[in-house]
Amino acid sequence: MKVLDLDLDFFLTDCCPLAEKGKRPASDAAKPWDEAAVADYLERHLGLDAAHPIPGMISETHDGAIAFWKDRMDRGLLSRPFSVVHVDAHADLGIGKPGPGIVLNGVLGIHPDRREEYMRYYENRQLDEANYLLFALAFRWIDALTLVRDPFSRPDLPSFCVRDGAGYRPIRLRSYVSDLFEAQYGREPEIPLSVYDDPFAYRAGEPFCCMNLAHSPRYAPKEADALIGVIARYMDLVSAP
Repeated sequence: MKVLDLDLDFFLTDCCPLAEKGKRPASDAAKPWDEAAVADYLERHLGLDAAHPIPGMISETHDGAIAFWKDRMDRGLLSRPFSVVHVDAHADLGIGKPGPGIVLNGVLGIHPDRREEYMRYYENRQLDEANYLLFALAFRWIDALTLVRDPFSRPDLPSFCVRDGAGYRPIRLRSYVSDLFEAQYGREPEIPLSVYDDPFAYRAGEPFCCMNLAHSPRYAPKEADALIGVIARYMDLVSAP
């Protein structure tokens, strides 16, 4: 099964600096795409069809994907592991505070059956919109990851995303802690990684089973909010879990 993981800040003319909590980037930091261009990208490159919307959820921040995916798995609507196409100006793999070490040294030391009790990470202020995708990899939910990046994306791929010729090596999360527990928990899986620095070079193959959209207000000026309604036309909206 393939999931579309979309962020509103992808559809901007530049990558906005992170605004303070409760505020938005300045209107002149970046401009939103034209609505027709957004619809064209959704249809031509992501294979969406407004006449046949797919189940989807809109969350304020991108870590809302964790609750959405877990809810669908619990209800038998999404089988694990699944592949993720992450269309975003940011990789969301843990660059910046608190950093990948929280997952590599903390989560990988927990038995895989108990890792996905994600509320504990919120309680400890460890899981957020900038690292949720790394948590999902550590939960062993994802068996293939595609990053479709904005041409203006900053270099935020962590060191475990290793170039190999024209592509990237599969991701295998690893740390001293995971090596200690490998005999008990099994080897951390290898997750094929594809990265598109030119978003127009990507075209979805098989259809998506569901999608989620992050508003990410601290990363997008208020003028971009009009695009939420455009994207929602392609979604059969479900309530947040």
